[in-house]
Amino acid sequence: MLPHPDRDIDLAACDMRAAIAASGGGLRRPAMSPDAAAAEVAARFVGPPARPRQGDEPVLIYPQGAAPALCFGLYGGERRVRDWLPGLPGRIAPGPLAGFAGVAPRWAKTGLHAERPVDLTALPVPQVTPRDAGRYLTMGFVMAQAPDGSMAISAHRMLILGPDRLGIWMLPGRALRQLAQAAHDAGRSLPVTINIGVPPAVAIAAATSTATLPRALDKLAIAGALAGRPISLTRGSAAPFLTHAEIVLEAELTTDTVPEALPGAPLAGSMPEFLGYDGHGVPELHVLRLTRCLTRPDALFQTVIGPGREQSVILGLGGALSLGLALSPDWGLHDLRFAPAGGGMLLLYAALAGDGPRDLAALARAMAGVCPFLKTVVFVDDDIDISCDEDVLWALTTRAQLAQDCHALPGFRPLGMDPSQSPEWQAARGTSVFKSYVDATVPPPLRPAFRRALP
Repeated sequence: MLPHPDRDIDLAACDMRAAIAASGGGLRRPAMSPDAAAAEVAARFVGPPARPRQGDEPVLIYPQGAAPALCFGLYGGERRVRDWLPGLPGRIAPGPLAGFAGVAPRWAKTGLHAERPVDLTALPVPQVTPRDAGRYLTMGFVMAQAPDGSMAISAHRMLILGPDRLGIWMLPGRALRQLAQAAHDAGRSLPVTINIGVPPAVAIAAATSTATLPRALDKLAIAGALAGRPISLTRGSAAPFLTHAEIVLEAELTTDTVPEALPGAPLAGSMPEFLGYDGHGVPELHVLRLTRCLTRPDALFQTVIGPGREQSVILGLGGALSLGLALSPDWGLHDLRFAPAGGGMLLLYAALAGDGPRDLAALARAMAGVCPFLKTVVFVDDDIDISCDEDVLWALTTRAQLAQDCHALPGFRPLGMDPSQSPEWQAARGTSVFKSYVDATVPPPLRPAFRRALP
């Protein structure tokens, strides 16, 4: 049974079940197959950038008989997620985050899990579109321990290859890929755990940028700071896992690779990407071989369909937190928010405090150095509520002349997942790839004329 919502808001950051309970227990849907459930979510509930639907995505629970129930939409409301995280400031910027200090995880024995046979086909994993390469784990957080005892944790798309095999795509530069390469260079596999249904504080912290974090912080310490208490870890048979994860898969990340396609099928699509378009399969996925499966009683299987408000909130909060922790307070940032319209990564709203002169081009470049997927920054004044897209559009409409106030930033590599940065687009438009920023702020001497009529 799920915890009672009146008792568990304080635990919501550390346990997905408590977060669901604190949000009213979720909307219980009729039993249907995983594919039918994903189709209903896509048709009725998912928001931008997948579909032009306003409002939060609800927490949805689909019973699956003896298998774990399917859970969609948990992160589909930014305000809801923020309410679970007592350590997240109301404004995400270097100033409010000046006193942000990591909280180290604690080690605990687990009595929450029971061992089950290793069989990925027994999990209710949906296939979202018929163009997908297969069935994917989309909310599996892979954790590995480095030789110095630190932990790498990150989410990756993982294609089911068989009952005990997964293919994982790791972007170059990710900490997990570096650990795997070091292990493979030493002639061994890397022991990992795949954690499904993780504490919300961990999901947001895992979306931060390891390369730009202050040296005193790692992702689990950030998760503890967001939760206001330590995140609990348990030692598995080969690698640590999150004590409160719903499902834990112990595995070895091997040196074997496979194309991102089912056996005998050509390389084609992967799954819907975070910007709302079909993904593209890659020639090499690394192979994970599963060795053990642990589940909580009445476990929930958490998944996302790819694009949508849910994934945008996770990526957006993690990206804004990365910027707030990495940038200097001297930039005068008041608040930061990645908009769902950019999948939580490409479109950034940045509210500026005060009237001091700023080099917005240099600031935009510094932001792109922290968040490489960033494409467009909209700078606004601190009287604009960047949690409201319409308010930002109002600033764009009445406080900018886009012919002069939209500025190109050359010298960046294209992002393959954005079709407007493809070679075909450049050939059709005759343009090069740029990042850009828009100055939608009022010149300081003119501020009195731009006061809102209504207080």
